[in-house]
Amino acid sequence: MRTTYGSPLFADHVPETDDEIVRRMARAGAVRVGKTNVPEFAAGSHSFNPVFGTTRNPYDLGRSAGGSSGGAAAALACGMQPLADGSDMGGSLRNPASFCNVVGLRPTPGRVPSPESGVPQLGLGVAGPMARTVGDVALLLSVIAGPHPDDPRSLSDDPTALADVVPADAAGLRVAWAPTLGDRVPVDREVRDALEPAVAVFESLGAHVEPACPDLDGADDAFRTLRAAEFEAMWGDLLDAHHDVFKPDLAWNIAEGRTNSGHDVLRAMTELTRLQRAANRFFDEHDILLAPVSQVAPFDADLTWPTVVDGVPQHTYLDWMASCYLITALGVPAISVPAGFTDAGLPVGLQIITRARHEQALLAVAAAFEAATEHGRRRPARFSDAASR
Repeated sequence: MRTTYGSPLFADHVPETDDEIVRRMARAGAVRVGKTNVPEFAAGSHSFNPVFGTTRNPYDLGRSAGGSSGGAAAALACGMQPLADGSDMGGSLRNPASFCNVVGLRPTPGRVPSPESGVPQLGLGVAGPMARTVGDVALLLSVIAGPHPDDPRSLSDDPTALADVVPADAAGLRVAWAPTLGDRVPVDREVRDALEPAVAVFESLGAHVEPACPDLDGADDAFRTLRAAEFEAMWGDLLDAHHDVFKPDLAWNIAEGRTNSGHDVLRAMTELTRLQRAANRFFDEHDILLAPVSQVAPFDADLTWPTVVDGVPQHTYLDWMASCYLITALGVPAISVPAGFTDAGLPVGLQIITRARHEQALLAVAAAFEAATEHGRRRPARFSDAASR
């Protein structure tokens, strides 16, 4: 199956083997329909590239579908397919799910193995499921998760139980709410306004909600350092040979990796370890953390990336994605669940987060929120009109 990575350098590329998660889905009886669109080399949260152009949002065709799994999220929202898979380093499963009113899960690193990865121990990028419902996400996770001998970080837990999701009883649940991640990220007012009622749903279900945020000091620098190092390792030689073909933001990010010393990378990995230990202590006091998935609502599809968020300039293509990638640094599972709409009818997702390796509990809480709100069942007027005809 042609696999272009959204790059003209691979416009006619056909791999010789399947990825492990594709093999697992095939063994489970999945019917593979095709590839969906991504940004160039899946870098960024807006799905456009010179091979297939821009993926547009089914809720407003003038808006972005997010990324990097923007094609997958749009296809799910349109009803073209019931399940999709993708990867998530800085929000690539969560952001498009938020933009397209579907569900996207970033699992704990190691939950879904990456035996083909050259650097699985870094744990920044993980594979995971997307679907229109929490139950369908859980079903796909139960198929693609599980240990693999060629991934030293893969978890040994039997994944089959993950498919059985029973909505959690939220009474007494200890919920932390961090609308700006402890004032570390700007969030547009329309996003905050959409999420406040979503958080109130937990209180109506009997949960105890309080403002709180885990320790994120140093998370930004650690994430950016390790991302740049990984990008340089993967694509540095290709950039040297074909510099004019790479989109400028990706070329910049690869070049950033060349400014990092071995000491910088080791310091960043040490910082990740400290943050992940601090997250464990945070989740001793809180069952779940709620936060925005994206700092903006779906933006103009003709933009490369949002340059201002809540009046704050965004200087790189990464800045506006911090609400997701800071959570990546904690090494915990996080799910984007449909949480409402802006006044303009644009979808907004709620990010629900819990301690590492507790996907089943996370899915149960997400299912309870989904059942109480049913935001994911809402469709644009043109879809509803078509269905009635």
